[in-house]
Amino acid sequence: MASLILPVFITGALVVIAVITVLNVFTMLRVGKAPTTSEAPFISVLIPARNEADVVAKTITNLLAQTYTNYEIVLLDDNSTDGTSQQALQAANGDARLRIISGKSLPGNWAGKNWACHQLSEAAQGEWLIFTDADVQWTEIALQSVVNMMANSRADMLTVWSTQETRTWGERLVVPLMAFVILGYLPHLAVHHIPWAVFAAANGQCLVFRRKAYEKVGGHVAVREEIVEDIRLAQIIKHSGLQLRMVDGAGLVNCHMYNGWREVRDGYGKNIVAGYGDSIIGLLSGSLFHWIVFLYPWVWLVSSVITANWLNAAWALALIAIAMLIRALTAAATLQRPWDALLMPVSVLMMTRIAAQGIYWQVRYGGPRWKDRTIIRRKTARTP
Repeated sequence: MASLILPVFITGALVVIAVITVLNVFTMLRVGKAPTTSEAPFISVLIPARNEADVVAKTITNLLAQTYTNYEIVLLDDNSTDGTSQQALQAANGDARLRIISGKSLPGNWAGKNWACHQLSEAAQGEWLIFTDADVQWTEIALQSVVNMMANSRADMLTVWSTQETRTWGERLVVPLMAFVILGYLPHLAVHHIPWAVFAAANGQCLVFRRKAYEKVGGHVAVREEIVEDIRLAQIIKHSGLQLRMVDGAGLVNCHMYNGWREVRDGYGKNIVAGYGDSIIGLLSGSLFHWIVFLYPWVWLVSSVITANWLNAAWALALIAIAMLIRALTAAATLQRPWDALLMPVSVLMMTRIAAQGIYWQVRYGGPRWKDRTIIRRKTARTP
């Protein structure tokens, strides 16, 4: 009987994840699905950029081609050394809707991106603020679609889960796991309708705020030392009694985050310890959970076949199939490759390597390394 404890635990875990996934796939909000609104607020599209010369021209070109017309673009050049500002100006070709400001020196008690976003918020003139990354690509109707969703959902803060573009195997097997977690572990109806901050998540690639709500919660000043500032802002919004909404980019808001395995490893490694509440023990526990749920069934299958225990082998095979189906469903729902689900065990092992990277940085440097900086998370008082 004791030998069945793990299979029973895994079965229960996968059933819960599967139910949440199916419910989310059918209830998730998608950009482009909201009715057109008569609201046309002046919007500030705010872009923190540090050494983004390779992508910023395309980003600016796409943003200036929006069907929505009542907006400005403010780009903060965060001490780039690769000609980021020049590329942006060239792409704008004199369009007055683009303003470029130079980032000030990073204070000792700020994370770099948060400091850049705070400066952008001070320069912004809009009623609504959209913080978006320099590598996020907006199709021509995307801004109007986001405005429609923001207005119709009556959100104070709206976050868009960009449709991820993945090319190499390192990207394909890791990047879509973000959708796997958001769809499989977090009930979206709870995010939208239950005020508890535990049901909060956000994607820093695209955060939309009504200015009054942003200022009420203290903006990026309130999260100045946070590595996962997007999630903390979402939690603070809910704690303040304001409305948080999450929406899928649905191919209208897109992003190619990383080029190849090394960037994927470092990019995810940058956030992974903070994502577990700055707890290495929590991260190790999470890694162990994923090994048990997604890798142990393979070990059980092999051992059951060797011992000719065909009932256990069938059970193990069913667990493997359920895990792959969940991964495939989350991929299909977010415009990724469902067949990559067949390599789910490889994805888990790659995430283990990323976890090891994050732990190494935490122990060796006191925080993750990103764009030539060590991000040190200082322990300060938090709001609940």
